[in-house]
Amino acid sequence: MISYTPDAASGLRRVFIRGLDVQARLGIYPHEEAPQRVLIDIELLVRDDAAPHGTGADRLDRVVDYEAVVKRARATATGEHVRLAETLAERIALGALKDLRVLKVRVTVEKPEAFADVTGVGVTVERVRQLTS
Repeated sequence: MISYTPDAASGLRRVFIRGLDVQARLGIYPHEEAPQRVLIDIELLVRDDAAPHGTGADRLDRVVDYEAVVKRARATATGEHVRLAETLAERIALGALKDLRVLKVRVTVEKPEAFADVTGVGVTVERVRQLTS
């Protein structure tokens, strides 16, 4: 997967979360009503207020809090049963866009134990902030 690229001239940074490992009720089959292992990767393209030349204040309130992103994604994934990995990824992406500094988000949802002879199956979705006029 091609990742977002930080771009100082455009005032952008890349924030990522790899391998969020949760037990989620995800899938269309009856046995998938029970929780199964799901891996989640999240990649954010975020406004960088110190780019292109500076260093911002060393304060959490000026950056995207990836702990908050993880907690929101975990709650979304471990909540109600979701039939499609696509739906789960979309919900997580929209949750990440609640931080107004996030311009784009990619979310990968992977089921590593779906098939005995496959390392994993899943989906990656991308969502972007709607620009208001």
